[in-house]
Amino acid sequence: MGTKVIAAMSGGVDSSVTAALMVEAGYDVIAITMRLGMHDTIEIESDKPNCCSLEGVEDARRVATQLGIPFYAVNYEEPFRRSIVDYFADEYVSGRTPSPCVICNQDLKFGKLLALATQLEVNYVATGHYARIEREPETGRYTLRKGIDSRKDQSYFLFSLTQAQLSRALMPLGGYAKDEVREVARKYQLRTAEKPESQELCFIADDNYKRFLKDRIPEKIQAGDIVDQKGHVLGEHQGIPFYTVGQRRGLGISAKMPLYVTELKVHENTVVVGKNEDLLADTMQVEGVNLITMDRLPEPIRADVKIRYKDPGASATIYPLSDAAVEVKFDQPRRAVTPGQAAVFYHGDTVIGGGWIK
Repeated sequence: MGTKVIAAMSGGVDSSVTAALMVEAGYDVIAITMRLGMHDTIEIESDKPNCCSLEGVEDARRVATQLGIPFYAVNYEEPFRRSIVDYFADEYVSGRTPSPCVICNQDLKFGKLLALATQLEVNYVATGHYARIEREPETGRYTLRKGIDSRKDQSYFLFSLTQAQLSRALMPLGGYAKDEVREVARKYQLRTAEKPESQELCFIADDNYKRFLKDRIPEKIQAGDIVDQKGHVLGEHQGIPFYTVGQRRGLGISAKMPLYVTELKVHENTVVVGKNEDLLADTMQVEGVNLITMDRLPEPIRADVKIRYKDPGASATIYPLSDAAVEVKFDQPRRAVTPGQAAVFYHGDTVIGGGWIK
């Protein structure tokens, strides 16, 4: 038998092809789907696949049967609720904008699944992420690099992985473009070959996070004042969790010029708005920093810094404040630096590390 690997299967085309590539490469593959539970209060008809759904589990099971590998569905509903769903709601209540995919990768796919792999004496966990993991021959250190398909690259969501996690992670799709992945699926005649992309927030049935929060934490959503930069009341907001820095639409106030959310004052239950230029910032503090290419940051370094997933990145200098915190000074001011979002540092296509915008 070959080296053992768990293929994390969601029922989508990416994880299906990952399992197929692992089989083709000669690994002894076990297919596992994490049953995360449906954490929503509504059932809707949608053409978007949902990795939390029974349909996703059944698609994963059938692909595993096609590939001739054993399949298991493991119940992780409670840790998913605690690590992802509660975190998601708590961040919005705290005036921060969450990034649940980072936490899911850190705590579940390369947390719970790796722990299960250890129990089963399995060497690796393989996922359908579009990113590349390489080992430096001189230092033995594992590095994380962008996937070659820039439209699909998911390295941003993986910045928090440790050396121990990276050493046991396999991401075979990092060297593929999305259309090539579908071609592989067609070659194997996998039932998921033409399946559309899954939705971004798998636990919100209709992608309406405001409706989800209103259903889940109604007692924590209170109306309050919308004020300008000088504190003048301009209108009423519907609850701090419904707003994020940089937001323009849905403010419900009229003005001579476009106004944007510039700050959320949670303790005062106040939304502050201002002009576009009020959103510009040339520095930010980042906490909870995880470094991949080095153990610690002994001195300032230059890097490209992404402040959200779709951000192309911008040149900056990163100054160490402590082992887990840095200050980032951008060469040019950035717009809508949003607390709670991940800030990820790059040298070219290599992830230096990252943390959370304070």
